[in-house]
Amino acid sequence: MNTAKTGLAYAAAVEDLLAWLTVERGRSRNTVSAYRTDLERLGATLLEQGVDPLAVSHTELAGYLAALAEEGRSIATLRRHTASIRQLYGFLVAEGQLTRDPTVDLKPPRERRAAPESLTRDEVASIIDTARGDAPLVLRNRVILELLYASGLRVSELTNLELRSVDLEERLLLVRGKGDKERIVPFGGAALSALRAWLLDGRPALLRDRAQPWLVLNHRGGRLSRQSVHVVVQEAGRTAGIAYDVGPHMLRHTFATHLLAGGCDLRVLQEMLGHASVATTQIYTHVSADHLRDAYLGAHPRAKLVSAPPVLR
Repeated sequence: MNTAKTGLAYAAAVEDLLAWLTVERGRSRNTVSAYRTDLERLGATLLEQGVDPLAVSHTELAGYLAALAEEGRSIATLRRHTASIRQLYGFLVAEGQLTRDPTVDLKPPRERRAAPESLTRDEVASIIDTARGDAPLVLRNRVILELLYASGLRVSELTNLELRSVDLEERLLLVRGKGDKERIVPFGGAALSALRAWLLDGRPALLRDRAQPWLVLNHRGGRLSRQSVHVVVQEAGRTAGIAYDVGPHMLRHTFATHLLAGGCDLRVLQEMLGHASVATTQIYTHVSADHLRDAYLGAHPRAKLVSAPPVLR
């Protein structure tokens, strides 16, 4: 894809829409400006991912909106972005510039229902087990789910992870986090099995004899986008029957919560998560009072000593 040429074609399409909204529909300057801002962001994001905005799929647009929701955008903002996107592609179809509308049935992410801050072990298992089979994309999706939970990676850290950064023998990842700071993060046996299957039977099938440094790939054998990761996790959550929206950050949060519940030191967890300050890591310490009591009773040398009742005279 010629990114410059593709970007110019998309920019021209956006200008056509904005002119139509101004002249034909009489929309206000503020409304047109909001459309411009939303659509310029969409185009820049898709081009950065190597996706032609004029050939984008419904799934890629849904993933884009899901990523905005994960950033904490308000429901009103998400609805406006959705309306902007639907307006553009509907207009292009009506004008004959596109033959299909990828925004059919495109809706803003649902307003989040009250959900627990982390998943249970059974919920995590059911989500990961939705990726069953030996098709290349299924093997890829299982690696995504396993690594997000096994190592608590941020989405960008996963998509930036290179093949050379994976040590299968030592079960370690060399992760480049915020500020380009590198850290070592371990992973367990389940993630190791998923990685081996992906590297043996999945990745080569998608790569098609091309050289790519990235560990996880998209269906075209190129670099996987952050939006695609959001879509994979959300679809796995729905397939598993989870009653609320599941995103990559929830798997990271669950990773941290389960490690702390298992007795992991807070400073060690800070290092694995890539937090600059341990104060940031402390948001994950919402373990139950029952767990705190059980941990205390199991660790304190005098916790189980019961003194004899006083003798009444």
